[in-house]
Amino acid sequence: MNVFVFDIETIPDTDGGCRIYDLEGLDDKDVANVMFHQRRQETGGSDFLRHYLHRVVAISVVLRSSNRFKVWSIGEEDSSEKEIIQRFFDGIDKYTPTLVSWNGGGFDLPVLNYRALLHGIEAQRYWDTGEDDQSFKWNNYQSRYHWRHTDLMDVLAGFQPRANAPLDKIATLLGFPGKMGMSGAKVWDQYQAGEIKAIRNYCETDVLNTYLVYLRFELMRGHLSQEGYETECQVVRDSLKEENKPHLNEFLAAWQN
Repeated sequence: MNVFVFDIETIPDTDGGCRIYDLEGLDDKDVANVMFHQRRQETGGSDFLRHYLHRVVAISVVLRSSNRFKVWSIGEEDSSEKEIIQRFFDGIDKYTPTLVSWNGGGFDLPVLNYRALLHGIEAQRYWDTGEDDQSFKWNNYQSRYHWRHTDLMDVLAGFQPRANAPLDKIATLLGFPGKMGMSGAKVWDQYQAGEIKAIRNYCETDVLNTYLVYLRFELMRGHLSQEGYETECQVVRDSLKEENKPHLNEFLAAWQN
């Protein structure tokens, strides 16, 4: 089985903000500030934008197949949003994987849905609920209670929002590195500073944390033996060593400690 663990990083969709709030003539920073202000007015304090006002700047994935482990960010640093989202859904078409996320059902996938709608992106396999493949009627990417998309936060909380937990805290609790040098709240500032590589690197460490939590989940529900779990962890370690990239080496060092 192919496992496809994913995470996205986003910034304010300032083009959309211009259209919705009639802000033509302002630069991106000022448009974003208006968007944040409008959101604080709506919520009474939080400036976290609604899903349809996020623009995707990075999608990082872990692919685990029978003979392969790889972590990477889709596309290049200068790839358009449309390109990286199309390639994400192309991967689903190609591998029909088990998607794994942390709060992917609550955030990542709804954002990707809206952005795919905006860009006219094709994602036939992802949206199939049995019309094209009868097996997808009983196990598809759209149902909250099916396994083709496993939202670990949702599942571990027993589908009770009051029991939700942040990935960083759970990863740290389990002895994994957790957040390393950045958080989602800093992505907009990093993007404005031209640090797209740093954003992609951060996203890759987040998706690695998610994959390691997933391995522990697979151990807990009997899909991996203790020996199998340790073998899978070693596959990750060996792969990160072979990649020999600074942010992955830092992740590996933090995990080993």
